[in-house]
Amino acid sequence: MASYTFRSSRPDVWTMPRPHRDASQRYHAHGPILPMEEPGFLARLFGRT
Repeated sequence: MASYTFRSSRPDVWTMPRPHRDASQRYHAHGPILPMEEPGFLARLFGRT
């Protein structure tokens, strides 16, 4: 009797993790890391970012 593998949905993320990407690969795909907030008034006034 042969056992067949049947899968009705995609594998779980825990069993099929994404491949590792180092910092240079992430930078190439998404660009530099940016701050989440815009600089405030005083930071823009004095030129600090």
